[in-house]
Amino acid sequence: MTALAAAPATSPSTPSPAPASSAYAELCELLRNTSTLGAVSQLLSWDQETYMPPLGAGTRAEQQAMMAALVHERRTSPRIGELIGACERDDALVGKAGSETAANIREMRRDYDLATKLPGELVAELARVGSQSQEVWKKAREKSDFAMFAPWLEKMMALTRRKAECYGVKAGPDGPGELYDALLNEYEPGMTAKRIEAIFTPLRASLGELIAQVGASKAKVSTKCLQVKVEPADQHEFGHLVIEAMGFDLRAGRLDVTTHPFCSGLSPGDTRLTTRYRDEKFTDALYGTMHEAGHGLYEQGLPKMAQGKRPGLFGQPLSEAISLGIHESQSRMWENFVGRSKHFWKWAHPLIGKHLSRKFEKYGVKDFYAATNTVTPSFIRVEADEGTYNMHVMIRFELERALLAGQLAVKDIPGEWNKRYKDYLGVKVPDDRRGCLQDVHWSFGLIGYFPTYTLGNLYAAQFWETIQEQIPDLNKQISKGKLLPLKEWLNENIHRHGRRYLAADLCKRVTGKELSAEPLLRHLREKAAAVYGV
Repeated sequence: MTALAAAPATSPSTPSPAPASSAYAELCELLRNTSTLGAVSQLLSWDQETYMPPLGAGTRAEQQAMMAALVHERRTSPRIGELIGACERDDALVGKAGSETAANIREMRRDYDLATKLPGELVAELARVGSQSQEVWKKAREKSDFAMFAPWLEKMMALTRRKAECYGVKAGPDGPGELYDALLNEYEPGMTAKRIEAIFTPLRASLGELIAQVGASKAKVSTKCLQVKVEPADQHEFGHLVIEAMGFDLRAGRLDVTTHPFCSGLSPGDTRLTTRYRDEKFTDALYGTMHEAGHGLYEQGLPKMAQGKRPGLFGQPLSEAISLGIHESQSRMWENFVGRSKHFWKWAHPLIGKHLSRKFEKYGVKDFYAATNTVTPSFIRVEADEGTYNMHVMIRFELERALLAGQLAVKDIPGEWNKRYKDYLGVKVPDDRRGCLQDVHWSFGLIGYFPTYTLGNLYAAQFWETIQEQIPDLNKQISKGKLLPLKEWLNENIHRHGRRYLAADLCKRVTGKELSAEPLLRHLREKAAAVYGV
């Protein structure tokens, strides 16, 4: 991976205008139009996950296939290739290594080369079958019946494998590549399965030791404060209060309910968040909402919209997130480093008594801090504590890597899933709903996505240590509900760069260090010591 030259620090929240070029102007306009069409496709997906009536599923699959084909046709237009080539030959655009415009054109080339490797009919079929598969997954999950979903997963895996073969496999600094690398590259450019394995293996060992130490502790942590029942409508209102304090602009976004929470940054001024509720343990919804709002703040902080005299960059790579690992670092930071901190509970404690239930008033800040930082092996990834969360991700990485390589058959997933949960987390999975059917990702063919969750945790921890150094009174501000200084730091140091820097380069630029697991391990050990005395 080639590191980009560091650019001088600048204060504007959007990149500087590019040098005048008719080819570049035309290219940016074509990409903007394509992204506008892509936003319509995303809106169809959001609607399918939120408000679409069940009988609309068949037609929606055809709509998605048609939209995917149209977007792909535009992305692979020979004219776009010609214009990128013209820009690459223009020293005024690319002559300055590491400049914003050079980075923009570099990423345009990357996108175009990847898109042109995929046949249009494959792109349309992935969208059609993915939409159909998603609906079957919902029903199979409800009935806890993996056999119902298995034929559709077979179809998605075959299509996804074909997609990876179209991208091709290249040897890299880690040795011969594998099909998984081609898919991982969509979500985390420059990363490989072998590098992920090299990161995960020692991390798993360290986490295993920490989990064992907590398990051997004699400390008893009560979670009674989380068992008070709260109406979903009240939770929804409180969620709005929290995300507004975080700085999420509800004039340019909204919060809705779905089966599996997600965030969609559709277009300038339109970022959709979703969450889910249950009566007890209101913090599951609270942290899910904060998590998705973290994604939403990143989307709203990207230079998509025009600001002052600066044009919006919607459609250009500089207006997009560099990787899912960096994206996830933003959501996990707000969920865990802010939301599970003592400082957050100093602010939130009186508010939950006022907005949710007076029954919370008999518990103190220490009770909520301890209850939301337990280390308890469980079945559900999205509800897992920080100490065990990454084990869930590692299990999925191993399974989907084996699936793609042909070393694991779809029919054998439940057995292998349950075995790994027993080996890694010491829990016996009771059924498919709380086992291999809990995540929506495979129904879409999102193979290579899961590792970015743990990469996000690693980036978040490393960024957080730097933030604490640069905003010394941050904890005091959080305890007063003053969350905007953190958002503004993230806007300036992470969001505004878009795809200018590769994830590893951005990490080093911001923290001065290569990505390491040590900041995350320090964070988890400090919490375990505070809660369990280990």
